[in-house]
Amino acid sequence: MFDEVQYAPDLLLYIKEKIDADRNKSGQYILTGSQNLLLTERVTESLAGRAAMLKLLPLPRREIEGAPFDPLPWEEKGGSNLKEPYAFMRLWEMFLRGGYPEINANPARDINLWLAGYVQTYLERDVRMLRQVGDLSQFQSFLRILASRSGQLLNLADVSRDLGVAVNNVKAWLSVLEATYQVVVLRQYYANIGKRLVKTPKVYFTDLGILCYLTGLKDPEHAASGPMGGAIMETAVLSEIVKTISHRGMDPHVYFWRTVAGTEVDIIVETGGKLTPIEVKLSATPRPAMASAIKTFQKDFGDQSLPGYVIHPGDVTLPLGPNITALPFGNL
Repeated sequence: MFDEVQYAPDLLLYIKEKIDADRNKSGQYILTGSQNLLLTERVTESLAGRAAMLKLLPLPRREIEGAPFDPLPWEEKGGSNLKEPYAFMRLWEMFLRGGYPEINANPARDINLWLAGYVQTYLERDVRMLRQVGDLSQFQSFLRILASRSGQLLNLADVSRDLGVAVNNVKAWLSVLEATYQVVVLRQYYANIGKRLVKTPKVYFTDLGILCYLTGLKDPEHAASGPMGGAIMETAVLSEIVKTISHRGMDPHVYFWRTVAGTEVDIIVETGGKLTPIEVKLSATPRPAMASAIKTFQKDFGDQSLPGYVIHPGDVTLPLGPNITALPFGNL
């Protein structure tokens, strides 16, 4: 096993030779790293056809709580082992803590100090160097602007104007954050795959702790009741889904849906050609009106749509209409 292998790219040539000498033997080497190996300019050998690439994202809730194999609600694999909804304060404290193993394994650790160190060392140094970003202050501002727009349609021209840098620079910075798994770029669902690639996306930070740190949130009540509350809740749901699927070694097919009239479903999960619509609400008191967008989606997509869910921070599970269920985040 070799850790941080991106710092020894010449080693990959020798590993390739050893693999090719005995191609019938699988799993000869485990290579780990804190950067996407293929982004490093010094890497000339990708081990194509000889290696399986696995993404290890910050921990989802089910792994932190000790039930990593829990199915998602729409998966036909039996019920969840985690049935107790979270109390209000515990839920939002968990959001502020995020999913990195170090601060979850050591609850007494100063969360803000650890997150500050992560941002300064990994995001501001390692990630920035991958694209040779010269102006650190501009890149810091970019991270905070991106965090403040989490869950919103991302207009890169607006970000470019606010920062005073070229659009191409903003695109490059965003692409490296996506390639290093710091953000999830959520694209609009269309049956026509080509359209998905050209429409305005949404961007979410992969880790809630980093999102809250970049937006200056340290208090659970302020996070829940402030202007970022809805974005944090939506990010929590999306990241739980994406991380759960990714840690199975699968590629998550997750989108959002929006009509010309402005009706929008926050998250669409595509599984086996079927679509699960999910709305995320900040209110802990779910009401049938919250499911209106899901009803429109189900009507438009007919048999292709699976039952929908309204995920909320409260503690009640109840039907909001035919094939639509209000579900606490703790039961996701």
